[in-house]
Amino acid sequence: MAAKKKVDIQKVVLWVLMGMLFVGLAGFGTTNFGGRIQTVGAVGDKEITVDRYVRALRQEMRAQEAQTGQPVTFQQARAQGLDQRVLAQLVTTRALDGEAAAMGLSVGDAEIARQLTQIGAFKGADGSFDRETYAFALRNIGMKEAAFEEELRDESARTILQSAVLAGNTMPDIYVDTLVNYALETRDFSWVLLDRGALTTGLPVADDATLRAYYDANIAAYTSPETRDITYVWITPDMILDTVEVDEAALRDAYAERLVDYIRPERRLVERLAYADDTKAEEAAARIRTGESDFETEVTRRGLDLADTDMGDVTKTDLDTAGDGVFAAEPGTVVGPLPTALGPALFRVNAVLPAQETSFEDARAELRDDLALDRARRVIRDMNEPNEDMLAGGATLEDLAQETEMQLGQVNWFPGSDADIAGYQSFRELAARLTTDDYPEIAELEDGGLFAARLNGTTPPAPIPFDDVKDQVAAAWEAQQMIDALQAQAKALTDGMTEGQTLADLGLAGVTSESGRSRTDFLPGLPGTALQTVFGLKAGETAVLPLPDAVAILQLDAIHAADKDSADAQFLVEALKGQAASALSQDLFTALASDIQLRTGVQIDQQSLNAVHSSMQ
Repeated sequence: MAAKKKVDIQKVVLWVLMGMLFVGLAGFGTTNFGGRIQTVGAVGDKEITVDRYVRALRQEMRAQEAQTGQPVTFQQARAQGLDQRVLAQLVTTRALDGEAAAMGLSVGDAEIARQLTQIGAFKGADGSFDRETYAFALRNIGMKEAAFEEELRDESARTILQSAVLAGNTMPDIYVDTLVNYALETRDFSWVLLDRGALTTGLPVADDATLRAYYDANIAAYTSPETRDITYVWITPDMILDTVEVDEAALRDAYAERLVDYIRPERRLVERLAYADDTKAEEAAARIRTGESDFETEVTRRGLDLADTDMGDVTKTDLDTAGDGVFAAEPGTVVGPLPTALGPALFRVNAVLPAQETSFEDARAELRDDLALDRARRVIRDMNEPNEDMLAGGATLEDLAQETEMQLGQVNWFPGSDADIAGYQSFRELAARLTTDDYPEIAELEDGGLFAARLNGTTPPAPIPFDDVKDQVAAAWEAQQMIDALQAQAKALTDGMTEGQTLADLGLAGVTSESGRSRTDFLPGLPGTALQTVFGLKAGETAVLPLPDAVAILQLDAIHAADKDSADAQFLVEALKGQAASALSQDLFTALASDIQLRTGVQIDQQSLNAVHSSMQ
């Protein structure tokens, strides 16, 4: 069984790698850079050729384009670190190729021939391998047959080695059991809050010396952060929205395109419970009609949750042949069995969403705002290059504000400020790294706006004068005295408890009991550290937890071990086994790749890389 699993993994990985290889080759034309530069590095005696590096880099750029829907230039690829990522992958690949060769792992010519016949791009009109098609495809991408077949041979041997490392790894049962116990064990506990009204003693009154001592001891809280004096110019779509013209024809076209948003048929919030056959569906419907059961009970009987039956809001056409029956039902009723693609089903109608129709006139304002905003973004996008040219020609930000529609502004920025332009993440990122030597450049805002910024200077952190924050210091000192007094009061109460005594026995008002709480539960009224504290107690023990304006007394009542027979436990066991095995396999693979590189040595020719990068600009 293990051998079969290993072969299956090998086949899957092999075909994936072969597919990726050919996709990387396709669509880019000739990739041979020629000249005297043939390699960009080597791992041991396995070279990383220029062609292989360029193909892999272009394949990564193509994948990025597929994800974003936007073209990716070579400059953008380098800025994102794609070149370094590709090079690192190739180093790992060639390290494994060398190790596989050293171990004598290889496949014969017959296996390579079989693999070639399976590649769709090499098949002729009749669906079988065609020698001329094969040769033409490789000539079109600038690759020789011998080189391609050698790469296939390397892929096959490397896949055998990878499969040996990745397949069949498991963690011991005690590892998973420990995690399950930790995740699913629960606690019963009681808690009560003591606030200022519960104090049995008064609070001291501070003089100036006491407040100054508190101020000095907590000076970090009364220190202004480093601020950066930044001048900027910016323009956003909202700034020019009123100046953008949108004609009537464009509005009507937009209304027609979005008609589905403005004319919506009646919809219903529906739950569906499907059955394998009519008999079982009829029996369930009969139980509901007689009151013997209800929809929730029948869902549970099927071993499902209500979430599994929820269809959301649907139209009559969404339900096909069941549509008429469901749309004739009253809200809150169960109808069926009705025919569906999943078999006979019961439907519960939870609510009716009436048909909606918004006329063009009623939608005009919304359409106008949307179209104007889109056009404003395009107008601003067209400003990018001219404004950048002005800055490159020596114009200052003040000049830009005077001669264009961009507006001038100034901000004393510090981490955490978010007023006006500081509300944009792109501005905050730039503001954090600006230096006084930086030349202002046009950059984009998240809403399609543009900005440029200049750092005028930096004010280092400095303590705020005591007199300016005296009131805040006094309030903070008093709050601390209150918490200290409440903690002392709570400790006296818990220290005086006898064995078996509970919080309720203390006569405190507002004692709350919690049952079956796990480590990840949320408790209104208590901080996240409360459960962490509770899980560190033994049965009957208490703890005092300070809060911003009160203290909590916690008492652990009971400990419940994880129910390993529950559905949640079984699901978690399987998930953890899979995750642990995957993590172990990845760690082993990483360790192997690193060991091979250390043993064989890695050489990267930076000069050759620079030449290749220059050719791709």
